[in-house]
Amino acid sequence: MPRPYALKRRAERQAETRLRIVEAAVDLHGSLGPARTTLSMVAERAGVQRHTLYAHFPDERSLFLACSGLATERDPPPEPAAWPDGPDRLQAGLGAVYGWYRRNEQLAACVLRDAEFHALTREVAELRLGPSMRRWDESLGTGLDPAQHAMLRLMLGFAAWRSLVRDSSLGPQEAVAVAVRAIRGAAAS
Repeated sequence: MPRPYALKRRAERQAETRLRIVEAAVDLHGSLGPARTTLSMVAERAGVQRHTLYAHFPDERSLFLACSGLATERDPPPEPAAWPDGPDRLQAGLGAVYGWYRRNEQLAACVLRDAEFHALTREVAELRLGPSMRRWDESLGTGLDPAQHAMLRLMLGFAAWRSLVRDSSLGPQEAVAVAVRAIRGAAAS
């Protein structure tokens, strides 16, 4: 009969190996993108054989789910419940969303780019980010007219943040202020 401490140590090694594999996938997804990352690349980066990778993740989808789960666990998307009620809510919400984009820029850029043409990336991105984005839209869209709501949806997007901050060289607070003005200024006449 196996000794309990031997079984415990084996389980710990398996958990460590699994985490190494998932971290390798996160690193590669954030540098190459999920669509360009092969399972062989993940195994090599993690320092395991392919059969070990498959023992933990029988298919690409299970690895993608673990990868996206780890990334969102480490830095969860902002929750509207933390934003103040009233006129400062829009600024606070956009500030939180833009701060999250800043912290996750490289990974988000690769994932969202690949989601445009890679079905599995699109599925997992929708699963992990879709509910948060809908909560952001619902929370910040209250009281906006249709034109303002359309502008809100645009400004909540990663591409809008990236354009404001990277392409236009605005600072974080300036980007939020521009987005808020654009949303409020879009009011239908």
